[in-house]
Amino acid sequence: MNTIITTIIVVSCITAVLAALLTISSRTIGNYGEVVLTINDDKEYVVNGGSSLLDTLRSERIFIPSACGGKGSCGYCKVKVIEGGGPVLATEKPLLTKEELEDSVRLSCQCKVKQNIKISIPEELFNVREYSAVVERTEQLTPTIKLLRFNFGNEEISFKPGQYIQLKAPAYEGNDEEVYRAYSIASSVTDKHAVELLIGYTGGIATTYVHHHLKEGDDVHVNGPYGDFYYHEDDGPIILAGAGTGMAPIMSILQFMADNNINRKVLFFFGARTMKDLFLLDKIKGFEEKLNDFKFVPTLSREESEEWHGEKGRVPAAIDKYIEKGENYSAYLCGSPAMIDSIVQALLLKDIPSEKIYYDKF
Repeated sequence: MNTIITTIIVVSCITAVLAALLTISSRTIGNYGEVVLTINDDKEYVVNGGSSLLDTLRSERIFIPSACGGKGSCGYCKVKVIEGGGPVLATEKPLLTKEELEDSVRLSCQCKVKQNIKISIPEELFNVREYSAVVERTEQLTPTIKLLRFNFGNEEISFKPGQYIQLKAPAYEGNDEEVYRAYSIASSVTDKHAVELLIGYTGGIATTYVHHHLKEGDDVHVNGPYGDFYYHEDDGPIILAGAGTGMAPIMSILQFMADNNINRKVLFFFGARTMKDLFLLDKIKGFEEKLNDFKFVPTLSREESEEWHGEKGRVPAAIDKYIEKGENYSAYLCGSPAMIDSIVQALLLKDIPSEKIYYDKF
């Protein structure tokens, strides 16, 4: 018994000493003092060194897109570091192209602020804000997809149809990590005091938080808007294509067209496995009444029921069937990289100009 007690005491002492050493090292070795962060040559911030560039910017209320919570795995948080960034880390190189490396682009989550540093970021990121909101409504659309409506109260948000925001998932029972994840806005740009998101359950930190912990009346924090995937003015017909939660930005684009009486021919191809995977059908049917020339083409890959009389197979096959020549078309696609790549190939075969194919891979 005495041996066990002695062992426990020794282990506890060692643990306490290590914790003290970590605290001291954090306050000394990792303490770089105050440094100057210069952005776009005209904005200077005096900040405490030692944190990642991503966290340092966030502390100054400047939000850079990041879908992995700063783990260096998503590659979204790219920033051009002109001076003071130190050498590129091995953790960054797999997510940077040769051209980006030559242009001094870094992953801001991996680049640590240790000295005066100069960076360049798009001016529009200064318009990104953090918002507090209340979960006004949740609705289970399919076994794995939930609609959430966040109300900002008196605050307003401005975004383009197709853009996304980042939702902060705080620590919860079974997870002690706070992360941000990106989700496209599904609602109208005219709805200035709220946004709607479609979030599918994947088992990850954020989707577990949304599907198993978040409920109506809860407070949430989001920042945004972000993204260069949004509706572009043109006068030719439009192809929309998506699958699963990729429907979100497409719904926002359709609502924008309806709100502004835009009379362009629209073909909306939606890929799903079975009839159970289709959702928001009433809202989509409403667009048939609001838009001048709108056709919804759900395409099911695994539906065996005789009740289904629509398209079967993959979206590229449906595009081949419905589009003859596409020189004057533009296209907006949202879904998995594999799905997007296959649809892009189908569109190019129909002579749709590559510069008019806009997509958001997730």
